Amino acid sequence: MRPSVLRPWLHISALGRIPLQRSYAVQAPGAPTLQVFNERTKWLQKERAGRNVDDSRSADYLKDEVAQRLVDRLLDIDRSFPKVLDLGANSCNIARALSKPPLPVPEVPEGSPKPKIPLSERVKHLTCADTSLAMLHRDDDLPPPQVPMTQTILPSLEHLPYESGSFDAVLSSLSMHWVNDLPSTLASINNILKPDCPFIAAMFGGDTLYELRSSLQLADLERRGGVAPHISPLADVRDIGGLLNRAGFKLLTVDVDDIVVEYPDTFALMTDIQAMGEGNAILKSIGGPISREVLLANEAIYRELHCSEGEKDRIPATFRVIYMIGWKEGAGQQQPLPRGSGQVNIKDVLGGGDFQ
Repeated sequence: MRPSVLRPWLHISALGRIPLQRSYAVQAPGAPTLQVFNERTKWLQKERAGRNVDDSRSADYLKDEVAQRLVDRLLDIDRSFPKVLDLGANSCNIARALSKPPLPVPEVPEGSPKPKIPLSERVKHLTCADTSLAMLHRDDDLPPPQVPMTQTILPSLEHLPYESGSFDAVLSSLSMHWVNDLPSTLASINNILKPDCPFIAAMFGGDTLYELRSSLQLADLERRGGVAPHISPLADVRDIGGLLNRAGFKLLTVDVDDIVVEYPDTFALMTDIQAMGEGNAILKSIGGPISREVLLANEAIYRELHCSEGEKDRIPATFRVIYMIGWKEGAGQQQPLPRGSGQVNIKDVLGGGDFQ
């Protein structure tokens, strides 16, 4: 419950005005927001990563891959997008993915559907918005992407300074998992979309880095006698559909990719996580570096639990990526059939069985 300000009340009596105070608390207006992540800590991590240009670029392989897979989903939508928002743009990974030349299209016989126009020609303008100036402008010395774009700094991803119906599409790649108030942010995204326009996002989900999470917990128990949260909590894929529906999105699609990356050791893995700007940002974290004893125990436990025989020279790290697509409601949008209008009996489809 939010603390309320205790204001003096005036009691009028024969003795004059006597200031009194209420001795109880009341809920302040607005729904309380659960704060899980420290936004300033995350901003500092991204600023530090953006200024360390060489290491940050070398660790961008995962963000580039996820951005490309997200853009491939946009390619399936056969329409033009005059104004697109990239929310949480990081180092403009989506802009680079949009600028990649399309795969060569084989010759098709006459009468066949025409090949899709490249996205770099269908996206007329891309607004890349992020909280970190250093990360957003990290690659300004490189050749610019082919997509016309504007880079914008936001104080927070949870407060969008855009008018209702501003964009023809909203994209977000590997940033939404750091949002504290995800339901409110999704509702804001729905608001700034034009009717019948898509929101397409990718975020790290529940089982991301489960190998590192479990080995660090066991190492903490062994060396410190307790467990500290070294990896931030993440949303589960089962919750995403409900959150999108609650925010007002229609025609929902949610799917998951597990991307397994191999590293020489856990120290290389942690170095790359830091270079990505994806370090732990839990609000009530104990803070400070992990002790040397815990790190050494973690390395041994990780290899024992998660490396198969004959492959002890490298370790696997699983990144679970949740992709989501939701459409803002609009006229002419496809609608589900009314209840009871089905023409096929499920008993016939399943091939027998006595259903009551």
